Amino acid sequence: MNKGLLQKLSTWTLLLTMVVIILGAYTRLTDAGLGCPDWPGCYGFLKVPMTEARIAQAEMAFPERPLEPFKAWNEMIHRYFAGTLGLMIAAIFFISWFGRIQTPRLLPTVLAVLVIFQAALGAWTVTLSLLPIVVMAHLMGGFTLLCLLGLYWLQLRPEYQARLEPQLARLKPLAIATTVVVALQIALGGWTAANYAALACIELPICEPGWASRLALGEAFSLHLGYDDYEFGVMSQDARQTIHAFHRIGAGITLLVTGLFSWLLWQKAASPLMKKLALALAAILLLQFVLGVLNVVLHLPLLNAVAHNFVGANLLLCMVVILYQLKHCTREQEKA
Repeated sequence: MNKGLLQKLSTWTLLLTMVVIILGAYTRLTDAGLGCPDWPGCYGFLKVPMTEARIAQAEMAFPERPLEPFKAWNEMIHRYFAGTLGLMIAAIFFISWFGRIQTPRLLPTVLAVLVIFQAALGAWTVTLSLLPIVVMAHLMGGFTLLCLLGLYWLQLRPEYQARLEPQLARLKPLAIATTVVVALQIALGGWTAANYAALACIELPICEPGWASRLALGEAFSLHLGYDDYEFGVMSQDARQTIHAFHRIGAGITLLVTGLFSWLLWQKAASPLMKKLALALAAILLLQFVLGVLNVVLHLPLLNAVAHNFVGANLLLCMVVILYQLKHCTREQEKA
């Protein structure tokens, strides 16, 4: 088995991960997270029951949740794609360890462990009836898979590694801080979505007048364990507004920090590759900000909200790729 085949497999796996992230966002935003109340099948079947006999059997098994075919298919299509992704990552793992070519093994191993944990989170999302901390962790797990696959894709292609640029090594601390800010903002966005707080504030720039006097920090950031069902949320309106307001404030901080970093990277970079990455980061950041504003102004249109989720994943991926390149610059400088 040659390295070229593994490179192609990594490309298709990376693209499939993007599709799974989009499908996951679409499933969540169409309230289809419990479209199938069991896991890994749907009402006890491998696919959505369609015949009258199977529908009757399904609704007898889950009388508290009547079958809604649209939501059930959304959920199962997402599971089919996610399952295929798991098999592809398993193939990467086995090829890297048992193939007859020398390839990186650490990342494939981490990916294999992560995708198993991600599958467990998917199961817990259903069995724990959309427990917010699990829903948020499932989203972050998907984004982490995307970033690690991006790094693996680069590891297989040394020709895409940045050349020595000693002056860029000084940007590494800011790059790490920016990546942390972006990750925290994404987690806060996941917490907002998991608690159905996306429409808790529908005015700009922060929330409705008097929002600061209605902050409910204790409730907003509590795990709220012990409920039988978390679908459509269990928090009060004040708590949801608190989450949403913090997400808006975090968006402003992310815009400033990431914008500053992309500008400094553009200013200091000498190679076309690093300048392109700086421009890509700025473009993705601006697009994400515009999509976030449109979510508020247009009251969370479905396609816009899905795009906001997907672009957020790519913003994190872009920062991770830049960090990888900066680390390479630093390593090469130390060798020199």
